[in-house]
Amino acid sequence: METWEGTELCFPQLLNTSCRKPMRPHFETMLNYILLSSISLLTAALNLLVIISISHFKQLQTTTNLLLLSLAVSDFFVGLLMFFQIVLIDGCWFFGDFMCAVYQYLAYIVTSASIGTMVLISVDRYVAICYPLHYSTKITLTRVQVCVCLCWICSVISQSLTLRDVLKQPGRYNSCFGQCIFVIDYITGLADFIVSFIVPISLIIVLYMRVLVVAVSQARAVRFHIAAVTLQQSGKVTAKKSELKAAKNLGVVVVVFLICLCPYYCFALTDQDTFINTSSAAFVICLFYFNSCLNPVIYSFFYPWFRKSVKLIVTLKIMQPGSCDSNML
Repeated sequence: METWEGTELCFPQLLNTSCRKPMRPHFETMLNYILLSSISLLTAALNLLVIISISHFKQLQTTTNLLLLSLAVSDFFVGLLMFFQIVLIDGCWFFGDFMCAVYQYLAYIVTSASIGTMVLISVDRYVAICYPLHYSTKITLTRVQVCVCLCWICSVISQSLTLRDVLKQPGRYNSCFGQCIFVIDYITGLADFIVSFIVPISLIIVLYMRVLVVAVSQARAVRFHIAAVTLQQSGKVTAKKSELKAAKNLGVVVVVFLICLCPYYCFALTDQDTFINTSSAAFVICLFYFNSCLNPVIYSFFYPWFRKSVKLIVTLKIMQPGSCDSNML
């Protein structure tokens, strides 16, 4: 009886204070391990390719691609953090209270930075499509770099405030050894939900709806061969075809992001206890993480430069002198 009891404890040597493992079929546990491990490795590898591509090749270091670089960095860290989620499949945390707090803190920062970067991408496409004449002067490399840095700094500061109790006293909400949970009070949770979800998601939707309306009107003008006449009569300038294509491609990224993100926040709002303990919550969390794996896959379909750069990276041609000046477009 002692052996049986020991096998269902996270720490068998701590009979009275150890958390108990949830009893699941061995096949289900192994399947979850394999699935999450594969997604984690694929997410980290694919986003690392995006990071190397944009960082190495000078021709790819455009304003829009710098935003994609920021998104790839956050997605790369998501891939790494998924390894910690794999550990929690058995319902046990073996890395101590301090690492639990670090894991939660980094996960919140990365999530917040991803959402902030999506807002910046939406603003970039909005200016490019709706104000094409002013794009090159308003959206510069320096301004994008500053905005990306501010996005990450604000994420660090805001999540430090949200998780201040966990950071001050790691493990304060754990009821037994082997647990890794946190509790946010109602006011802080509501403020974080509004600032980190409602406001940015609303901005993304509004900006892209505006981009969609303008893009459709411009495409209709081109289709009926009246773009030149419109330009002469009204003095308006339509966006370049490449900008419209970029808006469409990034629109797919944004839509997929919303599809994967919204269930996570909606589920978390229902009941925190339910969110922590149910298998449905695990699916929602995995869906949120899987979005970070989908972004590079979307790039491979829509961006020829990404496919070309991956080929150069895999064949180690980027090690050759002057490879950073290669023609990628």
